[in-house]
Amino acid sequence: MSNPTQLRRAVASSFLGSVIEYYDFLLYATASALVFGKVFFSDLDPLAATVASLGTFATGYLARPLGGVIFGHFGDRLGRKRMLVLTMTLMGVASTLIGVLPTYDQLGTLAPVALVLLRVVQGIAVGGEWGGAVLMSAEHARGRRGLWASFTNAGAPFGMLLSTAALNGSAALMDEQAFLSWGWRIPFLLSIVLLAIGLFVRARVEETPVFASAASSDPAPRSAPLLDVLRHHPKALLLGIGVGLSPFVLQGTLTTFLVSYGVQAGFARQQVLNGLTLSSGLAVLGIVGWSALSDRVGRRPIVLAGAVAAAAYAFAIFPLAGSGSVGLLTLALVLGQSIIHPMTYGPLAALYAELFATRSRYTGASLGYQIAGLGAGLAPLLFAQIQASTGGGGTGLISAVIAGFCLLTVVCTAALRETSRTDLDSAATAAAETRSRN
Repeated sequence: MSNPTQLRRAVASSFLGSVIEYYDFLLYATASALVFGKVFFSDLDPLAATVASLGTFATGYLARPLGGVIFGHFGDRLGRKRMLVLTMTLMGVASTLIGVLPTYDQLGTLAPVALVLLRVVQGIAVGGEWGGAVLMSAEHARGRRGLWASFTNAGAPFGMLLSTAALNGSAALMDEQAFLSWGWRIPFLLSIVLLAIGLFVRARVEETPVFASAASSDPAPRSAPLLDVLRHHPKALLLGIGVGLSPFVLQGTLTTFLVSYGVQAGFARQQVLNGLTLSSGLAVLGIVGWSALSDRVGRRPIVLAGAVAAAAYAFAIFPLAGSGSVGLLTLALVLGQSIIHPMTYGPLAALYAELFATRSRYTGASLGYQIAGLGAGLAPLLFAQIQASTGGGGTGLISAVIAGFCLLTVVCTAALRETSRTDLDSAATAAAETRSRN
């Protein structure tokens, strides 16, 4: 039985860990849209450099399922806490190294190669972080699981807020030449400070009581966690991926593609980053609020309503962002990132945790979430390609693609059972495992 002190520590640790991981991961996203094309792909024309830069951004998402499987396996075998210390350390070191990486002009083709390798390390780290952080909160909670688990997801936009503010502040303190020369490195070098704070907080959290109970009753599971998920929970895994794809496609659109689109449409970089900073801060409230409501009315109604709203919103994004009005651009970002996106994204934390049994929950939740997360990495790259192939247009097609993913979320959510009343205790999950094998 978890105690309130440990629950508070677990939630604080999960939130702070998520903030740090996504500060690093999404700092790269903003930098890839604004800086890396000029710094690491300076031999290409501007549009091709943007596509190449977003391609390196996407590699981090491709690596995330691998991180989910690796850390999920050991997290289900050895415990959640140990893996979370490793993932945080891995991310902090990789991001700090990006901050000291030589540019293309200094190192030639080895510079973008090294950038891609460090981005892969980032992807593996964040792939292992999310599942463990969610379970630290969800498995310590005795009630209001949607609320407590959502603080892990709320860490993502807060990390975006910090990363955008750091990049924004660096850009504001110097001219364009100085920023592209060395100023962009400052936010990456700050990662080492955040790492030290995060490890201090995480060290004070105990292993979850749900996992400890399951491990004591079943110290040597008969099959690997990944095999258990694929054999006994394939439907839950596939439906979970389908539910999560549209939130991630929308996330990638708003936090990455729309940044470069706004700059290309004539907005100053500072104006776009200001709107992104504001919407990221408000998104924390949106995620926690909608997730808390999902404890009362269920996960499915909130996610379904959000997916329908997102499909309609997809056709308003680019007219607002291309209007030339800073106010309308900011409205597009706030409406999307702070209100609509949190409806589908916030409840995912608890929902994924509730779909799987205790001794394969880290692996199953991580794998489902991280495969769905490919949408955030690949969508900006796909949309940049569409834009390049249409000579800078194609926004109607991009909106239709987003709406199509929203429809997929509606179908998969409707096919899922309501999970908000699921008992995560080891006794209940052990019974579920027994029933699934019979």
